[in-house]
Amino acid sequence: MRKNRRLATALAAALVAGSGMVTVLATAASAAPSNGNYTLVNAGSGLCAAVPGQSTGDGVQLVQASCSGGAGQVFAVTASGGGYQIKAAHSGKCLGVKDASTSAGKAVQQETCTGAASQTWQLTESGSNYRVVNSNGGKCLNVKDNSTSSGAALQQNSCDSAATKQWTLKAAGGGNPDPNPTPTVTPTSGDGDGSGPWPSDTGSVRLTETQRLGSFFDGGMKRYYGIGDGGQSESQDPMFVVPNGGTIQNVIIDAPAGDGIHCEGSCTIRNVWWNDVGEDAATFKSSSSSATYLVDGGGAKSGSDKVFQHNGAGTLTIKNFQVHNSGKLYRACGNCSTSYQRHVVMDGITARSTKVLAGINSNWGDTARFSRITVYGSATICERYKGVPKGQEPTKIGSGPDGTHCLYRESDITYR
Repeated sequence: MRKNRRLATALAAALVAGSGMVTVLATAASAAPSNGNYTLVNAGSGLCAAVPGQSTGDGVQLVQASCSGGAGQVFAVTASGGGYQIKAAHSGKCLGVKDASTSAGKAVQQETCTGAASQTWQLTESGSNYRVVNSNGGKCLNVKDNSTSSGAALQQNSCDSAATKQWTLKAAGGGNPDPNPTPTVTPTSGDGDGSGPWPSDTGSVRLTETQRLGSFFDGGMKRYYGIGDGGQSESQDPMFVVPNGGTIQNVIIDAPAGDGIHCEGSCTIRNVWWNDVGEDAATFKSSSSSATYLVDGGGAKSGSDKVFQHNGAGTLTIKNFQVHNSGKLYRACGNCSTSYQRHVVMDGITARSTKVLAGINSNWGDTARFSRITVYGSATICERYKGVPKGQEPTKIGSGPDGTHCLYRESDITYR
């Protein structure tokens, strides 16, 4: 979260339970979020905390649902004493525990705000996420039965390392939110620079047709293959189609891999590995200039033409990623049927035997930003093209940093 976070106060509360005294210690986050509006994204499911039906009534238990950022999924987080008040923005009601209970399994619901301890929460850091800990009982906001399904109820439960007891706060506007709100988890590739070992699969799945995914898909590190011809022929079917706002993670893709993954809108591709890139590893297709795509962790081999194809609009961030033996890591389409302004951000990239990291169209206002890039051997970091109408071929017009379109400094690139 923000670098200028305040140090939160540790909580030590003694609670009376039955005839005995129970001592509950909750350590507050050492780097607390700023006041503002956020969506709460569950680290185990990738789904968002939500008030079902956008209800404004008292006593409505929260659920997790596909992230839309709409009414019922935006919460105002405000420092309150030694903790935080979390208020549903659409209803003005506070998150609290049913009956102010200290017991595990009790519903987390929206209630008329009273300032009670059961409506006060500690946000304790857990890697790049937070545990949301109730100040009354010291228990964590959790998904019932650790479910990853949409519609599963939210409750409090004993705090442990389960992913469903951890949350990412993604800025939703209003107030003073995180300036870099993309939710992030630590990928498996190395030390965050895309230099780690290539993973082994846990099994294999042969696909015979494109899989249209829901809002969240975890492949369990299985190897998926079976569509297309394994080569560069155009218009092959994709392996997976991810809907707007969806996430695909923990997948290994092998030949034949068709046209890889298609993102229909904003999407997250986390810890996905391509043993052999077919036509393309992934294609990003939203027509919205506000679309955001994230590739976090993973890697790609043998993308003889290009790895990531940006046909739509918006911004693609590629971080903690490694690319081997490929043509281009990224290409902003230079002759698609519709011309868009496109942006790419690369951070923590390791490239081996790869010719070009990014090709963009400067005449359409594209940009490419680079940081923490490691190149083994040689590579062109950024090429500029003149984008043209469909049916023509774009012309290369330059390469290297220019302060406008290809944005990096010498210190951003390490050659080995």
